[in-house]
Amino acid sequence: MSGQAPILTVTLNPALDLSTAADSVVPDLKLRCDKPVVDPGGGGINVSRAIKIIGGQSTAMVALGGATGQRMADMLKAAGLKVLRLTAPGETRQSLAVTDRATGGQYRFVMPGPEWHMTQLASTIAAIAEAALAGGWVVVSGSNPPGIAPGFEQMLTVRLKDGRARLLVDTSGDALRALAGSSIPVDVLRMDSHEAEGLAGRPLPLRSDSAEFAAGLVRNGAAKSVIVARGADGSVIAGPDGAWHAAAAPVRVVSAVGAGDSFVAGFVLAAARDWPMQEALALGAAAASAAVMTPATELCNAADVRHFYSQRIMTRL
Repeated sequence: MSGQAPILTVTLNPALDLSTAADSVVPDLKLRCDKPVVDPGGGGINVSRAIKIIGGQSTAMVALGGATGQRMADMLKAAGLKVLRLTAPGETRQSLAVTDRATGGQYRFVMPGPEWHMTQLASTIAAIAEAALAGGWVVVSGSNPPGIAPGFEQMLTVRLKDGRARLLVDTSGDALRALAGSSIPVDVLRMDSHEAEGLAGRPLPLRSDSAEFAAGLVRNGAAKSVIVARGADGSVIAGPDGAWHAAAAPVRVVSAVGAGDSFVAGFVLAAARDWPMQEALALGAAAASAAVMTPATELCNAADVRHFYSQRIMTRL
């Protein structure tokens, strides 16, 4: 593998993910569950885990607090990840996924995480800027914690503006809306087609619709490149090198959980290796296709990523 620029992933609202199963999920009764599977979760953490699987390196900056935070720190260390620890303003949250064996349905309970204050945000932005290495990438992925107002990513962009590092943001909700309306461009902004349609206020049925919408955000100064993930129809990017589509591999979907984080891992690793934009999109699409073949808490498999990348289908739009 060729050399790669440094990658820093940022997870401000991680969660200890517990997953289990019960014969059926019904109200009022005590539900006897299987022994839970425990995983460290959160967008940036998953991106770092997937980068390691694909054969790259990154540093995971994670805000952790309390006994749950300590447990997560130990798990990340055991997983061989390089971790930079921030102090969260309270106990790290947990999330619970329960599969109902009778129906096969999965119930996902996601807790909010500790409340942040603007004073903590300033010191966090300073810490990220300090940890970001020149010529490298910073990945902000996953939901922002309670108390972090939309605009955090723009403030970070300004701090990284002196050419220290490039910023990839994969977010949703209010944070995404703030970014879409901003004129302080992040380097790469990623969203899924559901989020893109919400921002566009209309359906985007065709690849060309997604590409046109993404190109509009680039023109308006929201980002230098915009990626729209179209699920089974692959991903579209619009940026300085025009618009491209990368096909998704035709695989049987076991679980879509972790596909987005695996995509970001493949894309940012290729970008850190200085690959062209369309090849970075292809490696991201290969990692996402590999991720949907594995059960919920597993990410992608390296051999699958290599295979799908070797079979990549790129189309200029």
